[in-house]
Amino acid sequence: MTGAKSVADFYEEGIELFNEGRFFECHEAWEEAWKRSTGPEKLFFQGMIQAAVAILHAQRGNRDGARSVYAKACAKIDALPAEHMDIALGELRLELQNFFEAALAPDRATNLLQPPKLRRLKRC
Repeated sequence: MTGAKSVADFYEEGIELFNEGRFFECHEAWEEAWKRSTGPEKLFFQGMIQAAVAILHAQRGNRDGARSVYAKACAKIDALPAEHMDIALGELRLELQNFFEAALAPDRATNLLQPPKLRRLKRC
């Protein structure tokens, strides 16, 4: 094996990092997958990257940045099916909505909020 990572490798790495709450690193992994993708897959990765970056902005107290990037993420991932690329995307959309409603509320300590996780779909 040459050691070169595939789109699938970067995607899997991003999922692990997202679920560990390492949103900057997740963004970096998914960006590599995004660069190597085309069509609807490219838009999916872009939306997931934006979701991760929006969470990071919220955690850092940048409400305007979080609001703006979250809206861009929604524009890309809301049109996708509830189950997409082996994750429960419908659940993630709902968790993101709940997270950002709380995070963007006035006088909310965003560093205390639990960020969403990605749930993998079970394969038969």
